[in-house]
Amino acid sequence: MADKPTKGLADVVAASTALSDIDGKAGRLFYRGYDIHDLAGRTTFEETAHLLQCGRLPNREQLASYGEELVRGRTLGPLVEANIPEVAEKQAPMEALRTLVSLAGGDDPDKDSNSPDANLRKAARLTAQQPLLVARYHAVRTGSTIPGPDPELSIAANFLLQITGRAPDPRAVEIFDACLVLHADHTMNASTFAARVCAATLSDMHSAIVAAIGTLKGPLHGGANEQVMRTLESLDPAGVAQSVRDRLSAGEKIMGFGHRVYKTEDPRATHLRRMSQELAEASGDDTYYRMSKEMEEVVFETKGLYPNVDFYAATVYHYLGIPTDLFTPVFSVSRMSGWTAHVIEQHADNRLIRPDSEYIGERDQKWKPIDER
Repeated sequence: MADKPTKGLADVVAASTALSDIDGKAGRLFYRGYDIHDLAGRTTFEETAHLLQCGRLPNREQLASYGEELVRGRTLGPLVEANIPEVAEKQAPMEALRTLVSLAGGDDPDKDSNSPDANLRKAARLTAQQPLLVARYHAVRTGSTIPGPDPELSIAANFLLQITGRAPDPRAVEIFDACLVLHADHTMNASTFAARVCAATLSDMHSAIVAAIGTLKGPLHGGANEQVMRTLESLDPAGVAQSVRDRLSAGEKIMGFGHRVYKTEDPRATHLRRMSQELAEASGDDTYYRMSKEMEEVVFETKGLYPNVDFYAATVYHYLGIPTDLFTPVFSVSRMSGWTAHVIEQHADNRLIRPDSEYIGERDQKWKPIDER
């Protein structure tokens, strides 16, 4: 008799990967063997994207070459440009990104090739274009104009410049860059798995990324950081502890806590907590940070749950001036580096992903003509 299926595929190994690894018991995350604690704040997002997509941390020459490729990729094609106004008018942020990335596939000069070189070029373009798509979408829907990408600025600096409309503080750029590194990849999460399933059919990279974005859109995956901020905004700062206890007693889920893999603190949350505190103090109003700390203490005391990556990411993004409904799109800006790397890896050693299923429906049904049913 076959083993019973595991609900949600928990603990089922779905693929082999050299991209990232998690030690859930120890609370550790690795990108290609590098501990996230060694990378965050010390390695730029561009270096991290190169590590994931090309297989190694770049030297200066390799980083310069990759940076030039990213700069060339910071141009939106005619299909995307022609449709941004209507998309911004009719679609919410994640729906819009799903549409715009699909349109970008039609603009891509390598759209008809899945060759290794073509995939590397597409990966760089997608990584370069995603922050621009988010910023342009936001500008169009708000009726504002953004400066064009500055070739001298990093992805983090360009995004903050375009989303806020002002030259970003250098320390804010460093913090946002570290956020992008922390979110770059995370083993076989739902959106990455969706991308690999699509890529395994030998579909193109843009199709696989559209599948990933559609999956990230779900509130049980990428939408949690936005929900954390919505929760903070709904609470009275003077009554956080009691409100959280009341919600937990009523069986409500407090977003941003617990993780399917980590049995201790999410290592990314360790960095984000510290960055949230620094930004809060620099802003002159640390209300949301203090509320977050109080929420963290109550949830741990009541449920024994640690904060995950989404919890403090919410206040970090808030203090950086990023609109709340763009938190999940910002997640996609970072994760694009990991998604594209997984598509490259899947295509390099491919087998169609086709799991089995357990049938639990009725059997031996007898057909009857429609008038006798």
